[in-house]
Amino acid sequence: MFSLRYRYLFILLLAVYSFLNILFTVGTKLLDVEIPYFYLFGLIGVEILLVWELNRFVERRLTFLHQLLGKKIHALIILFVCSMVNVVIASILSLGALYAVLQHDIVWSTNHLVLVLAFGFRVNLFLNCLNAIYYYMERLKKSELKAERLEKVSIEAQFEALRNQINPHFLFNCFNALSTLVYKDADTSAKFIAQLSKVYRYLLYNQEKKIVSLNEELEFMDSYLFLLKIRFGDNISIEKNISADANKFFIAPASLQMLIENAIKHNVVSTKNPLKIKISSQNGSIEVINNIQEKAVKEDSTFIGLKNIKKRYEFLSDTPVEIVKTHEEFRVKIPLLQLEN
Repeated sequence: MFSLRYRYLFILLLAVYSFLNILFTVGTKLLDVEIPYFYLFGLIGVEILLVWELNRFVERRLTFLHQLLGKKIHALIILFVCSMVNVVIASILSLGALYAVLQHDIVWSTNHLVLVLAFGFRVNLFLNCLNAIYYYMERLKKSELKAERLEKVSIEAQFEALRNQINPHFLFNCFNALSTLVYKDADTSAKFIAQLSKVYRYLLYNQEKKIVSLNEELEFMDSYLFLLKIRFGDNISIEKNISADANKFFIAPASLQMLIENAIKHNVVSTKNPLKIKISSQNGSIEVINNIQEKAVKEDSTFIGLKNIKKRYEFLSDTPVEIVKTHEEFRVKIPLLQLEN
């Protein structure tokens, strides 16, 4: 707040208000002696200006002070404590300036300093209250903006995940696999249809959610991986190693599915070159790894899936998504989320 563009206008208005208030209560005898109106206003204005500017000096270095103290003390408390020191400095300087101007009429007095300090502390308390309101309003605005941006990114992610599933190529492969199964294995065909419906139900029901439990995501992945195994058979190998405490974690919906879809899209999946995918969780993160065997003719890609996952997690976690590509494998590590109590 202290660095507002129109701060000097605000300082002037506060000085005028304080001046009128003092005139109404004690007149021109703020220091128990008669002071000309102009000098009284000057004393008030100079003290408010000094308090404000000294607080602005501290505010601009608040991040450094906050880090210096190990972020154990709230930034507003640090600013308020420093502002108390600023009041003392401003009071001594403004009273000294008044003495210099009226030295033939007034002499140094501890009582005068106490009165000026009392006025300074009152003004400082008012300014810090306004600053706290401003601080939390700015945080609220940033939180609302962040929530809006996250909602937009989440909707884009769900749309991308759903689009991947309803594109003609995917549907053709699913129906082709189903048509073959119908004549060979009626039970597996029924299970295939049930798992396909679960995939769509999950995507549709969770498209507006920011996060889902890891257990929900893994149940969805079981259905999705079942479809892949029917489609690709032994041409795709999927290994899961999830820790037992998965029930306490959360994840952005459909993020694992998008990573697997990305691996299938860019790599050869064949009997000669089976695609190997590993899904594992450890140390508060979940990792998807696939071997690299890039297609000779690469599909056009905008990398929307990976970009979207990274954007979503910029909002959801301080831990970034890690993407590592080597000659042998492609790995993506996603932080698992925990809700605060």
